[in-house]
Amino acid sequence: MMQAVENKILELVNDINFKEVSQLFSSLQGGKRLRAKLVMKIADGHKDATLLAAVIELIHAASLLHDDVIDEALVRRGVASVNATEGSKTAVMLGDVLYSKGFSSLVRLGEDISHCVANSVTQLSVGEMKDVMLAAHFNSDEKIYLDMLYLKTATLIEATARSAALLADKDAEKYALYGRNLGLSFQIIDDILDIVSDAKTLGKPSLNDFVEGKCTLPYIYLYHDLDDTGQERLVSYHGKILTQEESAWILSEMKTHQSVERSYALARKLSNEAIAAVDDVSLHAVIETMMERRF
Repeated sequence: MMQAVENKILELVNDINFKEVSQLFSSLQGGKRLRAKLVMKIADGHKDATLLAAVIELIHAASLLHDDVIDEALVRRGVASVNATEGSKTAVMLGDVLYSKGFSSLVRLGEDISHCVANSVTQLSVGEMKDVMLAAHFNSDEKIYLDMLYLKTATLIEATARSAALLADKDAEKYALYGRNLGLSFQIIDDILDIVSDAKTLGKPSLNDFVEGKCTLPYIYLYHDLDDTGQERLVSYHGKILTQEESAWILSEMKTHQSVERSYALARKLSNEAIAAVDDVSLHAVIETMMERRF
């Protein structure tokens, strides 16, 4: 099933008929293919399921290329990013090509699905802008962060589930809720992994989000549990390279105040709501696999 998606992705890329694009795309790491798996589970058996899955994966790949340029990330999934090896201009142009190919292929799936996915990409782009703006200062507002998280991460997963349901003539609203909550939980777990996993597991330094200026949920929870002196200290570390002592202090305080456990509890709550929304054991398994990522 997933091999058919991989074949379709390569077919779409090769159809661009520019060998440099094909070569660059072949250097990208495929990742978990979460969105494609959702399509194939929800719209199982539909003749256009493979195309929808491939298109969404192209769009997701494009968003990651742009994201790496914005974040100046040198590593993606444990290997050098395209902007690190080929430069930011090439990474942006490759992202543009993949976006364009995805959208031009998307119209073959009808107006409702095309609008659903395209609108989510607009929201995703707004979320990226908000993420950059939030990184300029320490954000202690949980709602602001979760709103940004929805736009930057969950909206495309929500659109994936909704569009697959539209394709299969299933209840689009229920599947959209599933996708939304899966996306939020997925990113919260990623936030946690950035804190508690080692650099080898992450493919990047631990606590990297905070160094880049991102105040993810565990930091927000920690901030509100600290006294005035502790809050000032935490804010002073925001967006800077941390010493071993500073990192150790953050981790110690998070352990004391159970910041990670509280973040996981929210992810669990959202995941339970997603499970309750759809009566599909295979989709429940996707949630549980995501929640059980080791940290």
